[in-house]
Amino acid sequence: MASGVNKVILVGNLGNDPDVVAIETNLKKATFRMATTESYRNREGQRVDQTEWHTITVWRGLAEVVEKYLHKGSKVYVEGRLRTREYTDKEGIKKYFTEVLCDSLVMLDRVDSNTNGGTTAASSTVAQNTSTPQNTDTPPEENPEDDLPF
Repeated sequence: MASGVNKVILVGNLGNDPDVVAIETNLKKATFRMATTESYRNREGQRVDQTEWHTITVWRGLAEVVEKYLHKGSKVYVEGRLRTREYTDKEGIKKYFTEVLCDSLVMLDRVDSNTNGGTTAASSTVAQNTSTPQNTDTPPEENPEDDLPF
């Protein structure tokens, strides 16, 4: 049996444009802040929004997709795992930093027919690539009810 599960699923919006760094010739790292908001009604019946901020880190090819298509405000679905790192600041104080290492990302922005390319068109393309492929080799049947045995 596994010794533990470390799984994060988030749906939210980018709070800033992704920061992309080329570590080596073919290795990129993208980092961005993402906001998730939960709403509830308090005892007085007023709606209260509670926003949490998350640091998301993406590597390799997914970092290139993030660099090309995402920007501040983009709505995304992120799957990954938590990682906490520690470091010592200039004053010698030990600090901790928690981030989500992203394994999977889906762009959720709506396709807008009035735009010329950009993020929304890319979101549509990526969503189509992740969907179940359609068989386009065979023409559709003219009347599928004719083949029923009854």
